[in-house]
Amino acid sequence: MSHPANSYALVADIGGTNTRVALADGHRIITTTIRRYANADFPGLESVLRRYIADEGGVDPVAACVAVAGPVRDGRATMTNLDWTIDKTTLARATKAETVAILNDLQAQGHALGHLEPANIRTILPGPDTDPDTGAQAAKLVIGIGTGFNAAPVFELPTGRIVTPSESGHANLPIRNEMELRLCQFVSTAHGFPAVEDVLSGRGLERVYAFLGNEAGDPREATAQDIMAACADDSDPRARAAAELFTRILGTVCGNLSLIQLPFGGVYLVGGVARAFAPHLARFGFAEAFRDKGRFAGFMGNFAVHVVEDDYAALTGSAVHLVAIGSGAAPDAAR
Repeated sequence: MSHPANSYALVADIGGTNTRVALADGHRIITTTIRRYANADFPGLESVLRRYIADEGGVDPVAACVAVAGPVRDGRATMTNLDWTIDKTTLARATKAETVAILNDLQAQGHALGHLEPANIRTILPGPDTDPDTGAQAAKLVIGIGTGFNAAPVFELPTGRIVTPSESGHANLPIRNEMELRLCQFVSTAHGFPAVEDVLSGRGLERVYAFLGNEAGDPREATAQDIMAACADDSDPRARAAAELFTRILGTVCGNLSLIQLPFGGVYLVGGVARAFAPHLARFGFAEAFRDKGRFAGFMGNFAVHVVEDDYAALTGSAVHLVAIGSGAAPDAAR
């Protein structure tokens, strides 16, 4: 295959396990060009991108943007769950693109909002009716639950969209009762610190399952995939109990973040674990935990909660960000 030179942008979504790469024409991802690579097979991102360029017939992109599961500062990204360091110099050298950008992966998800198919947005908690004009300008919040956990607020300004980065998954896990205190003590043995990500992630769900086994005096392990499969067919009561505990803590954390950011434009859950839990959130008590804020319980009804079921949303967001840079719109902090 061959592509015209300097016509398309190259975009990539770098997770803790896999990297997805594609070409984009403006805001639109060219779906036939999406490729997935296992990170374990490559020493770094440059090798991945060079392989992709070769696989796409030596494509010469005009711009490149990568979304990274880790903090970005001064054009340099450090992966949270992968021993890769990524900077603009490396990205430019690998792609030979004239314009390059690096985003935190949640920033990319934030830029994708408004550019995704409505069919790929599942509403978990509806919010109040809003004015079409003022509602579009309201702050939003993207919360990622996958290999790790993170959140990013999305602000609409006259100069353009701003999506600010954070590392919310490394804040302290909230504790509401004795069981959750014991869970914190159980998960903190790995790092000496009970972080949100230690529970609210794929491996976190596995830890919750192991914790319940420890509590019952019957320890055994299960993968996150097996736990969710057992929830679907009700074949393992402990799997359901683990998913229910996970869901309640997720509701609490999402509610806390919503009170901090006031996302009247909606909360958007993204990531593989969020998509896996989407069919179960209602029956496992997400709404009750989300709104359990004492005298602010009624106020929590201001925030709609959705699950983004588009696995390639971060690619779309990276493409949208490149268009914004090219049009002179205000870039966010990771430019």
